Amino acid sequence: MSKIAKRIELSAIDHAKVTQWVSAHSTPQQVALRCRLVLAASSGHGDKVIASTFRVNSKTVALWRRRVLQEGIEAVWKIGSGRGRKAKYDLTKQDEIITATLQTKPKGMTNWSCRIMAKAQGVSKNTVNRLWQMHNIKLHLTKSFKLSRDIKFIEKLTDVVGLYLNPPDKAVILCVDEKSQIQALDRTQTGLPLKKGRCGTMTHDYKRHGTTTLFAALNVLDGKVIGQCYSQHRQNEFLKFVRRVDRLRPKL
Repeated sequence: MSKIAKRIELSAIDHAKVTQWVSAHSTPQQVALRCRLVLAASSGHGDKVIASTFRVNSKTVALWRRRVLQEGIEAVWKIGSGRGRKAKYDLTKQDEIITATLQTKPKGMTNWSCRIMAKAQGVSKNTVNRLWQMHNIKLHLTKSFKLSRDIKFIEKLTDVVGLYLNPPDKAVILCVDEKSQIQALDRTQTGLPLKKGRCGTMTHDYKRHGTTTLFAALNVLDGKVIGQCYSQHRQNEFLKFVRRVDRLRPKL
């Protein structure tokens, strides 16, 4: 008979601690992985299921299940005696490098590099690189976001989403947008088509034929898009497009 793994019972405080360690930027990735294993084990999942989910060996899951049951959740931070290379810099120095990486910028630059940070902290670039990899810090990647300062944003958002999800009877819901200043470009010469042993070719330079404005409307019901380009971007062109959409939309 297969042995049933003992479930990890986490108190509310311990569960909050482990969750915070997972999301904290200063938590090493190996510790964050152990925390995810512990959270999955506390949910009642078996070792094989957890191992398949996080792509680790089932013995690894069993190991950290046993250690947490015996020593508590602080065991995820412990490193076995004799394992790994001995650290040349203590935790204070490592935290100093990570803090400088996340909260400061080099003079005249947008972000740190391994060599610049190493010179500023008096360590080798390999040390900085290992710390960044350990904490999953990728300075070359950014994500954009937009927050609205409109105090009635939630109210307006609810109205729009509610209109999409529950439209009035016998109504057609259209989502309209525009794109102005689209360059009409053309190559200076005709390109050669694709053929055996040679890819398609085109000239590196181009010529402009002015700009155009695109108005488009998405029919939320059937997903069809109605679009039209105009040479100018004015109120008159937008009204022309609205009338065109009204003629093309299905009659109820």
